[in-house]
Amino acid sequence: MLRLTKKADYGLMALKLLAEQGPGYAMSAKDIADIYHLPLQLLAKVLQQLTKSGILESHAGTHGGYSLGRPADTINAFEVIRAIDGPFFITSCATVRGHCDLHDHCTVKEPLQKLNDTFRDVLMDLRISDLAHDAPRSRQAGSPTPSRQLVQLA
Repeated sequence: MLRLTKKADYGLMALKLLAEQGPGYAMSAKDIADIYHLPLQLLAKVLQQLTKSGILESHAGTHGGYSLGRPADTINAFEVIRAIDGPFFITSCATVRGHCDLHDHCTVKEPLQKLNDTFRDVLMDLRISDLAHDAPRSRQAGSPTPSRQLVQLA
């Protein structure tokens, strides 16, 4: 079965939460972990990877934390997954090192490559802003907001 890693899940969840709060807000890894009941150490590693790739910005200090490095509508799921898990391949036909041992004799490599390309395209079209677009409506309906844990950056 095709599924994202826990690290990719956690990264997407954290980015969605930050996007819901709007530009200029930072949250600590602990606050994000507490909201979603995630293991803090693993989430912190994911947030560091996203910071290293430029998707997040890290702010030191008492009121520091993590904020989006760019607008949510310019961050796609593909780059998030790639930043956390490395190159993205649905099949083992193509790898970082090249093609598999059966490449010359394989009868399904072209359809599998199309499948890989289709998944990549879908993930590239999915923006973090798409994940967060319902946030204001759900908050108005009475769902809790983590705003008490937010810090607005100048």
